[in-house]
This record gives sequence, C-alpha cells and structure tokens, in this order.
Amino acid sequence: MSAVLTILVLVSITVAIWQMVKIFDLASAKKENTEVADDKDNRINGYLMMGFLIFIYGFTIYNMVKWGHFPLLSNSASEHGSQIDNLLIISLVIIFIVQTVTQFLLHYFSFKYRGEKGKKAMFYADNDKLEFIWTIIPVIVLAGLIIYGLFTWSDIMNFEEDEDSLVVELYAQQFNWKARYAGEDNVLGKANIRLINIDNANILGLDEADPYAQDDVITTELHLPVGRQVIFKMRSQDVLHSAYMPHFRAQMNCVPGMVTQFSFTPGMTTAEMRQTPEMIDKVARINKIRADKSEELIKKGEEPLDRYEFDYLLLCNKICGKSHYNMQMKIVVESEEEYNAWMSEQKVFKNSLVQN
Repeated sequence: MSAVLTILVLVSITVAIWQMVKIFDLASAKKENTEVADDKDNRINGYLMMGFLIFIYGFTIYNMVKWGHFPLLSNSASEHGSQIDNLLIISLVIIFIVQTVTQFLLHYFSFKYRGEKGKKAMFYADNDKLEFIWTIIPVIVLAGLIIYGLFTWSDIMNFEEDEDSLVVELYAQQFNWKARYAGEDNVLGKANIRLINIDNANILGLDEADPYAQDDVITTELHLPVGRQVIFKMRSQDVLHSAYMPHFRAQMNCVPGMVTQFSFTPGMTTAEMRQTPEMIDKVARINKIRADKSEELIKKGEEPLDRYEFDYLLLCNKICGKSHYNMQMKIVVESEEEYNAWMSEQKVFKNSLVQN
C-alpha cells in the first residue's frame, strides 16, 4: 500500500511541474523573442569595445614598464651592431604608433557608430581622397624603411679587406662547428670535402699539398681579438646551416658546395660584456632560477646545476636536424695580447696530421 502511495505522490509532483512549465511558457510567449540586436544590445557592445581598448592600452603600458628595457637592443658587441639596432628600433616605433592609432580608431568607431533605432548608415562606393591617404602614407613609410635598410646592409656587407684583417673559416657540420684560422700567412689553404681523411685527422678536407694550408689552425673554440676586423669564410659539409652570432648582429647561411662570407669588428671583450649592468642582472636572474632548481634536484638525490656564466656563442639558426638545438660554439673576445698567447698554443695543420 505504501508503494502505491509513493508512486501516486511522484506522479502528482511530475504533473505539477509539467503544469508550471506550461504556465511559464505561456508567460514568456507574451514577450517579444527575437535574435536581432536592439539598442540596448548595441550600447552594451559599444561600451565593451571601449573597455577592451582601455584594457589593451593598460596591459601594453604595464608590460612596457615591467619588461620594456629591450635588453637585446643594448648589448651589441660589434662596431656595426648599432646600425642594426637603430633600424630595428625605428621599425618597432613605427609599428607601435600604427598599432596604437589603428586600434583606437577601430574601437572608437565601433562605439560611436553603434546601431541605434532610426539611424541609418551612410553608404558611398568610393572616396579617392581617403584611398590616396591610406595608400601613399604606407608607401612612403615602407619605402623609407627599405631604402634605409639597403644602405645599412650595403655599408655592412661592402667591407674591404686589409693586411691587418683576421681571416677565419667557420665550418658547419651536423651537429658542431669548427674554426680554421689562416695562420701567419693570413691566407686559408684550399679545402674540399672530398679530401676529408679521418685516418690522418684531416677532418676539414684541407689540401695537404697546398703550402697555404700548412700553417692553418683548426680549433673547436673561436677566439677573436677586440678592435680587429674579422673576415669569416663559411662552408657546410652536409646540409644548410646558418652561422648566427646574436651579440655581434651577424648571421650568414653556410651553404653546401659554396663559400659565403661575413665581416665584423668585435667592439667589446667577453670580460667587458660580463660587467655590463644588463648582463649582471641577467646572470643573477638565471642563477636564481638554477639555484631553486638545484634545491629540488638535491632533495631527489641528483646533482645540482652549475652556475651560469655568460659567454658569446656561435649558433646554428637553421633547423638542420634532430640535434640542431645543440649546435653551438663558444666565442671568446679578448685583447690582442691574449689572443696571440692563445694562438701560440695551437697546433698548425701540418703538425696535427697523423702520419700513417
């Protein structure tokens, strides 16, 4: 009997709920139900557009104050680096101004000309004056940037080699770099990958019969004297690589089958760069992160991370294979006296060959 009463109660509740839903539907049907936006909807969207504009500008200002010191535009270590930095700064300023103005116009016009009952949008097919303005201004600005960039590129690339210039070959292979110095005669010997002979340590394929090759020096670390022009000759053994030295604002592709070249004059030694305020701050932040990570590793019984110390690096800026990320070589910029002392310790090619 109790089961029957329970079922009747549940049925009664279900009917009651069904009846309440019908009443609610009838009441809602009397109101206008349409998907077309009314004045209230347009007004809300207009205010939201202005609110989002304020958010964009506020977020931008916050990031510029907190992170806008542009460290990569203040650590140039070559004489031509300031020219590259100036070109980049000018481009960033122009882009920022254009972005600020266009974003403001987009959001403000969306607010000002929001839909209102009785207001009709004006339509016209064209406006020659407006089209001329928004065409000619970008043309002038872009032409100015391109011309300035071409002059900068020409000034950097059209270098002249003199007797005091240091000639160095950068040899790229998956996944490491080798440096070859021209020796006392300052002339690189002939080389060809077909002449590579691992058995006698001729790892770069130098022509053993070429007298200019006899005093060449092959190293796995790049040392450069400060204030002296360096002319790089670049080769690749296997695939397309890119010799990238970010602090010197230098990059050039290493193409299999041909020799490319780039030149710059180091303007700051490794020791001097380490003492710049920007680099001191960067190293401190990195070592703070490493110290925190080391604490976690020690708790797990693992070896802690070594402290970071800044060094210039030669990187590969082309995705050349699975170990591309690890293709780098240390660059040491030092005084002429320190460079000569280091060079005197290196073996020349003829003495490094293994006699069979």
